This record gives sequence, C-alpha cells and structure tokens, in this order.
Amino acid sequence: MKAPELITDPAIWQARCSAARDGGARIALVTTMGFLHDGHLSLMREARARADAGGRRGLALASIFVNPTQFGPNEDLSRYPRDLEGDLAKCASAGIDWVLAPEDPNAMFPPDHQTWVTVERASQGLCGASRPGHFRGVATVVAKLFNLSRPHVALFGEKDFQQLAVIRAMARDLAMGVEIVGMPIVREPDGLARSSRNAYLSRDERARALSLSRALREAADAALRGERDAAALAARARARLDEAGLRVDYVEIVDPGSLAPVARAEAGSVMLVAAWAGATRLIDNLRLP
Repeated sequence: MKAPELITDPAIWQARCSAARDGGARIALVTTMGFLHDGHLSLMREARARADAGGRRGLALASIFVNPTQFGPNEDLSRYPRDLEGDLAKCASAGIDWVLAPEDPNAMFPPDHQTWVTVERASQGLCGASRPGHFRGVATVVAKLFNLSRPHVALFGEKDFQQLAVIRAMARDLAMGVEIVGMPIVREPDGLARSSRNAYLSRDERARALSLSRALREAADAALRGERDAAALAARARARLDEAGLRVDYVEIVDPGSLAPVARAEAGSVMLVAAWAGATRLIDNLRLP
C-alpha cells in the first residue's frame, strides 16, 4: 500500500497535473473536505479504476480542502472535523496517487479573490434556500480544482444530490471537458448515510437521525403500494421525522434532472430530506421505485 504524494502548493499541483495530462496520463479526481469515510473511499476506488481504464496506469487524484467559501457565518467551519494523517492513510488504501491539501485557505482564495461561479437554476430551493451562498462557494472551488487538476473524469457522491446537479450543470454550461460521475450513497449498516458530520452526533441524536433513511424507505414502500401523490408521500416522511424529534428543513420530491418539485411521484423521482438532529444538519435522498 503506497502512500500518496502530498502536495500543499496549488501552483506545484497545477504544473504536475498539466505535465501528466500533456504526457498522456488519464486523470480521475475526487474533491473532498477531508475526514474521509467509506463514501469518499468508494469514489476514490472508482477513480482508480477509471484512471486506469485506458489500458495504462493513469492518475487517481484527491483534494482535501475545507473550503471556507461554502460555509455560512453561523455554520461549522471552525469545528469541521479534520484528520489529515488518517485521511492520507485512507487515500493510500484506495489507490490514490497524489493528494492536494493546501495548508492555508489563502492559497486557494487569496484576499483579493473576486471571481465567483453561480449556477442559477440548480442551486435554487432545497439546500440553496437554507444555505445562501453555499453553492456559489461549492461551484467556485470545484471549478478552481478542475482548472488546477485538468481531470478527464471527476466523481461525486449522490448523497449531496443538489450539489451533484450544480456541478453537472456548471461543467456542461462552461464546456469544462470533464466527465461528471455520480456514485451511489454509502450507508452505515443500520441505514444512516455516511457523512463526516455524523461525528458530531451524540448517541441519542444518532439514533434519532436514523429516521431520515427510514422515512425515505417508508415513502418508497408507499409508492410501491400505489401512492403517487407527492404531497401525501412528503407528509408521511415529514411525520416520521417530526415523531423522531428532528427539526425538519425540507422534505421534497423532485424531478431528478431539473430538481423541480413534482405533483405526482413517477418512477425515478427523487425524495430529498434535510433535518437537524440537535445542532447537526443532515441530508439524505432516495429515488422512488
């Protein structure tokens, strides 16, 4: 198990990636904020496979950067969990070649930074409504990481379903030339979606957080039995979350392409939920059968 090469200077990273791509290497990228879990590692293992898909060994890359521009003023930037040493060991286990981990946020966003990427429609509603400016920060840092890394393919988890839609729209609209791949949600054995923020949960909060995945499964079961009214399915899920003592942000059923709310839940419609367990905001989603 070879340790990945750690690079902290974005300029050095950019030069190395450009030279590798110009030399014919196929590059696959996974962008993260660190404190890695099995969901991240599933993306990295797929990155390894896709980097090597051309018949020769390519480059499987990962970034670890807690991006300050995607946090609101009252969010958890200062206490977001960090474990670079442990993250590097996990990257090694997944076959990552190089890791970009800037030590100073100013290396990515210097004080005179003034350019932002806004993806208008995909960032509206859902998490975009409750976290103003969040997706502007996400889109901008991902665009910068794409420019620095010049990947052929980049992999993102479907747990952050709206984020994935924002990045897909950005890559398409700006002709970035990178294939965006969404990967299935990885869950704990009891159904809780893997998230770095799960580390915040007390034992009681974690038990109550299980209601997110249970509410989604119950809605899917109701849809299988013939219930197709989106409002009724959402009300059922919201009741489950309320019963568990969570503070609900939203429960919505949307079209998977446009993220527009639907009145009737068709096969492939996506139910998305966001709720607070104590002070921790969690999200989850499920495609309805």
